[in-house]
Amino acid sequence: MPYTTEDGGRLNNFAHEPKMYQTQPPTTKDKRNYAILGLLAVALVAGLLTLTVAIS
Repeated sequence: MPYTTEDGGRLNNFAHEPKMYQTQPPTTKDKRNYAILGLLAVALVAGLLTLTVAIS
């Protein structure tokens, strides 16, 4: 683990930094999957709200 020594002999530890990389823009398939997941999430929330109203 990388560390430095400060004045007075104290050690200061630093975490390892992860490698950085540039992300790629989403492909058409990724965009379609995001849209499908979004619609499923909306349907789930709408269903839960409907169920809540029906129960109460």
